[in-house]
Amino acid sequence: MGADQNAKLPTSVGDGPTIRGLLEQLARDHPAHVFCRHRGLCLTAGDIDARANRIANGLTAQGLRPGDRVGLMLDHHPDHVVAVFALAKAGLVRVSINAHFKGPALEHMLGHAAPQAIIADYSHQAQLRPELAKTPITCVIWRGQPGPPSPGLRFENLLAHPDAAPPTHQPGWNDILAINYTSGTTGAPKGALRTDKQLRAGPVAYRPLADMRPGDVFLNWEPIYHAGGFAILVAALMVPVTLEMLDRFSASQYWDQIRAAGATQIHFIGGILPILLKQPPGAADRTHRVRVAWGGGCPVDVWRPFEQRYGVRIHEGYGISEIANFVTINIDGKLGAVGRPVPYYDVKLCDDAGMEVPAGETGEILIRGREPGLAFKGYFRDPTASADAMQDDWFKTGDLGRFDAEGYLYFIGRKKDSMRRRGVNISAWEVERVIGEHEAVLECALIGVPSGLGDDDLKLFVRLRPGMALEALALVKWCEPRMPYFHIPRYIAFLDEFPKTPSERIRKGELSRALDDCFDLEKSGYALDRRKAG
Repeated sequence: MGADQNAKLPTSVGDGPTIRGLLEQLARDHPAHVFCRHRGLCLTAGDIDARANRIANGLTAQGLRPGDRVGLMLDHHPDHVVAVFALAKAGLVRVSINAHFKGPALEHMLGHAAPQAIIADYSHQAQLRPELAKTPITCVIWRGQPGPPSPGLRFENLLAHPDAAPPTHQPGWNDILAINYTSGTTGAPKGALRTDKQLRAGPVAYRPLADMRPGDVFLNWEPIYHAGGFAILVAALMVPVTLEMLDRFSASQYWDQIRAAGATQIHFIGGILPILLKQPPGAADRTHRVRVAWGGGCPVDVWRPFEQRYGVRIHEGYGISEIANFVTINIDGKLGAVGRPVPYYDVKLCDDAGMEVPAGETGEILIRGREPGLAFKGYFRDPTASADAMQDDWFKTGDLGRFDAEGYLYFIGRKKDSMRRRGVNISAWEVERVIGEHEAVLECALIGVPSGLGDDDLKLFVRLRPGMALEALALVKWCEPRMPYFHIPRYIAFLDEFPKTPSERIRKGELSRALDDCFDLEKSGYALDRRKAG
């Protein structure tokens, strides 16, 4: 590892302070520090801490106890920040739900996680009510429900709880505080169990990766229901920095928003940097305070042009939801590399037989914690998948990589049957099981194809039932009310037969990755209605 990187890297995650301790320490030492801003609202560290205490005590008054699971289906706003810290303070287990989920995806998550309570924006009640009728969730708390304030389970009532003192229960560093649902190798998404210490492990690496300095301003758009979105909140406690919260990412407005906020860092995932680079050049491209663009998924052909045009450094890293947001980081600027392992994780590459491969050869990425408390805790209610994910004490990521002679890791691709589209992990199973319900569909298979933005677009192959017809655009329109917009395939091809194994499994590796032999939604002239499609 280079001397420069060694000097900047933290050597340990440590057992404390916990996430609760970090917030309380910041509120005690710097109560007036502006933690986040959103649409003109500024909340200080003292504000966040007091509000989180009220929510935590209000939830306890509803009968919730440490270890109980609470679903959060909230949009990107300061109340979401308060809610996640409230759960961490009370020792409640956070189950973050993508706010676009609906239908089978939402049904599976609620049914599997079986939360004792759920906090949701009232704007999502149309998605939630049909699924809540199928699950025994007795404590449902709506935020922003129209009408005058009234007693009952409203988020606003919890915010007005009279007790702003810290909750009596003190979560420990090894307590489970979250279940992160992530697309696995096969089948339904699985819920990775995450402790307080594991949730701090990624943010510890953010300081060198993002070159975080006290007083920095982060333009914060990544949804908090993403593991990375939550980790940014924790990292902001550690330094501290101010988060300028945006409702969503907008390429056309992005640099104007950066200048208005005085942002000093930008965070990227997936195709964000290529999208920004495609914006029309302007005289103000370097008129900003940004030092570093940091994240994961920057295409090699975008890296240097982006740095040269905007005058920022790109820092790349690699991580996985089950372990930590970043287990390798590249702060030396080596083109295309996701970096070297941070000092508190080991990373190795193995072939299909489980044997370690030498530098220069491609293998599956395996990760192991180097200090107590960083080992994979397993998948919630899935002992078989938990065991299958391990090779001795190493976690098998299902991703492929290659080390160079200097120990830098290069991400090659995904061995597992999932895709990453616009920063969201998508299990093929999630999409295939919904489309398989169409009366005309006999079989279907989903694969990822290059989007040109550093992540995947979705290509669907369909075999129709004998004697039935179906147009690609008609299938898209059928999908809209049944799945999130990012699950709807861009490309659709029809086949008479699928290539299969002797056990009748579809051989996805033999399916065409071509983009000119099929229906292309973007070229069809049809615009998805995101209100219909989640």
